[in-house]
Amino acid sequence: MTNSTHSADVLSPRGMLSKVPEITVWFWIIKILCTTVGESFADWINMTLGLGLNATALIFTAVLAVVLVWQLCLSRYVPFVYWLTVVVVSVTGTLYTDILTDDLGVPLALSTSVFAAILVVVFGVWWARERTLSIHSITTLPRELFYWLAILVTFALGTAAGDWTLELTGWGPGTSVLLPAALIVAVVIGWRLGANPVLSFWLAYVLTRPLGANLGDWLAFPPEQQGLGLGTALTSVIFLAAILATVVYLTITRADVIEKTTSAEAFARPKSLTRERLMLGYYAVIGLVAATFLTWAAEQPHAAAPASEEESGASAAVTLAPGQSATEKWPPAEVATFRTIVSDTLTKVQAGDQTGARARITDLETAWDNDQPTLQPMDDTGWTVLDGQIDSALTAVRAGNPDSATETQALTELLTSLK
Repeated sequence: MTNSTHSADVLSPRGMLSKVPEITVWFWIIKILCTTVGESFADWINMTLGLGLNATALIFTAVLAVVLVWQLCLSRYVPFVYWLTVVVVSVTGTLYTDILTDDLGVPLALSTSVFAAILVVVFGVWWARERTLSIHSITTLPRELFYWLAILVTFALGTAAGDWTLELTGWGPGTSVLLPAALIVAVVIGWRLGANPVLSFWLAYVLTRPLGANLGDWLAFPPEQQGLGLGTALTSVIFLAAILATVVYLTITRADVIEKTTSAEAFARPKSLTRERLMLGYYAVIGLVAATFLTWAAEQPHAAAPASEEESGASAAVTLAPGQSATEKWPPAEVATFRTIVSDTLTKVQAGDQTGARARITDLETAWDNDQPTLQPMDDTGWTVLDGQIDSALTAVRAGNPDSATETQALTELLTSLK
């Protein structure tokens, strides 16, 4: 989707030049880099600093408001401000999806569907008002607001769809890179063969989110989790340095600045309606093939998707002393509550009530998160060990293709620790 000949809409009464970069190969490189480092930075604040998911989301929402106002106040495209906004939007959209999944227990299939529907609505209202969805026409304030809203939703959608894919298939981070990469290649082929350029752009934009996140996980995860073992910190530094170098290059060379101003409607008009309709069918076939492949992969025997480096690394590095109980320093009433929920979940699993088990274990997740500020200071070691076991139980019960033996083992081990 590189195109240096198409350009912005006519200048608006507001006098803005185009507020977005030209879609060159640099655009896609830095977009993937921003996606990866944005998520890693959020994980660092959430996990390493211990602020928690909700506090991190509030912080980034405030940061997004400040950065977005800065971007909106400009009258032209400025690489540093634009890409800083993309990074913050990437983090914020990801956090919103994580809150739905981790805090509210919303299934990834549902959140993916909801975000897809929201994106359709955003595009529908945008088109009804402006009669164009082309990013070469971002020359008015309303269009720019629609543009950033659409990008925020695409990041949330990409996060949900990517995580749902991992949940269904149990793929490792290296393998999971291949699907979005293959779909992006298919989109590029479709665009080159005459598919609608606006549709092609937004399809690729959504797909770069799971591609960048999975690429970062592949580099950061240890070898036993099918990664290269660079760690989250080093991976973030590498990608951040690459982003800064690219932004400096673009600032100096202006290689991605749209200089000319032509009609956005002329850009959006297809060269061949017949070819465009044919390629629309091509995209539908690609979507059907991808859905069929995911369905097949979900039905294959597989382990649950690996936990993040922060989740797995923390529990693996902490062990209890011989004879030590993980709950010995905690109030018996809280421990009894956890034990009751785990026991109920195990009973439902053994009875084949998977829906009930998922609902009940969400109660455990909620109670555990609510009691963290009280329990962790009493015994950080015990809390960390149990936190890892609870994550394993949650992963087993919520797996796309759950295995009763794996669920029973995880819940039994957790129940033993709680006794």
